[in-house]
Amino acid sequence: MATTNHAANATQHSVIVVMVPLPAQGHLHQFLELARRLASAHNIPVYYVSTVAHVRQAQSRARGWDPLNTPNLNFSEFSVSFDVPPPNPDASIKFPSQLVPAFNSSLQLREPVAELVNNLSSKARKVVVLHDFLTSWIVQDVPKIPNTECYCFHTVSAFLIFSYIWDAARPPVPSEAEVVLKQIPSLEGCNSPELEEFAKKQLQARVFGVGNIFSTSRVIEQLYLDLIEKTYVKDFKHWALGPFNPVEIPIPTPDAEKRRHYSLEWLDKQTENSVIFVSFGSTTSLSEEEIKELAKGLEQSEQRFIWVLRDADKGDIFSGDVRKCQLPEGYEERVAERGIVIRDWAPQLEILGHVATSGFMSHCGWNSCMESISMGVPIAAWPMHSDQPRNALLITKGLKIGISVRVWEKRNEVVPAETIEKVVKTLMASSEGEEMKKRATELKEAVKLSVMDGGAAHKEMESFVAHITR
Repeated sequence: MATTNHAANATQHSVIVVMVPLPAQGHLHQFLELARRLASAHNIPVYYVSTVAHVRQAQSRARGWDPLNTPNLNFSEFSVSFDVPPPNPDASIKFPSQLVPAFNSSLQLREPVAELVNNLSSKARKVVVLHDFLTSWIVQDVPKIPNTECYCFHTVSAFLIFSYIWDAARPPVPSEAEVVLKQIPSLEGCNSPELEEFAKKQLQARVFGVGNIFSTSRVIEQLYLDLIEKTYVKDFKHWALGPFNPVEIPIPTPDAEKRRHYSLEWLDKQTENSVIFVSFGSTTSLSEEEIKELAKGLEQSEQRFIWVLRDADKGDIFSGDVRKCQLPEGYEERVAERGIVIRDWAPQLEILGHVATSGFMSHCGWNSCMESISMGVPIAAWPMHSDQPRNALLITKGLKIGISVRVWEKRNEVVPAETIEKVVKTLMASSEGEEMKKRATELKEAVKLSVMDGGAAHKEMESFVAHITR
């Protein structure tokens, strides 16, 4: 194990936090952002634990702050070996099976994590372990260690968590929830058999801790958080600590201005509310046929766009070559006046927060949904796998800030250019799209108020910190 230490050199702390995320980008990001807040704003020593490759990934993709120069934030990285297959854009199930070897490699962290927590428990009054549901196997020995408490950090929507409860038991719910829940899509096609096997292992090792942390805000999902709380025993605690992204884009410093991504300079030249941002996250690869139809649909829509066209992450993003997705010949030249294609890592939050951006065609990963909501941008929902089909339902039918590109039942069909064209025009240039934009803006303002002193999210974080330091 290697530990990068930025904590004070005191031998005794009141409380130390240990974080154990699943080694996938969306999970790594949220844990790192919560680690930053606890370490910086609340002066609590935090140990962020993962494999060498995934600690490096989390650090390299942090935007707007330096994880290696943050007081109280420590990185404990462990060397493990695993296969790194390339993503398969033609797979019948879109789930990124190429990541599962990395997930399985994380199982090797069980003994090192127990040893780390055991060592820290002698230096603190209490060690608080925050773990992903999908890292339950790793932390299963922690409850046997003195002075420890475990909390499960759900990096998905509260709606998704409650949808599983609804699937299993059909508890009574208010009519506004029932009308949405009756439409929840099947889980068929959401995950690969390899992931199902991995998840079963986590379920068998499940740790019954002290409370749940949710990556959401009460101003967005109060209804479903309330329903979840009713299903748990009385003394089990719940906190909604999101969003795990800034709700405002800071004015760049002169140094940051020099390093600004070229897409933001392009956006500066566009008129307000005129651009749709197209990106399917870090775990989706499009087939050649899908790329062709999407390219055609965007061109035919005659709307301005930024399209992030890149393959899904591999288990180790620093190893080997990445496929360069092919566009129709001459495409980029033809659309140059009103569209750009980005083939590297894009500054998503800054693009969504730019005044020129007015729509987001998205896979509906929960991080992307929260960022879009925080920036007041309505969504063209195109779910690919995992939690995304149910997030898409929440966005389109629950919060009513989006439109479907395709229904989940037709997931095995290639979405034709004509459908894409129609959806983009509806979102960007219709009264229906204007209504979605209005609701998204109202939600953005509510989220913004919630994180201010005295707001719901601010109080929630204060409550959580008070509880773990009690």
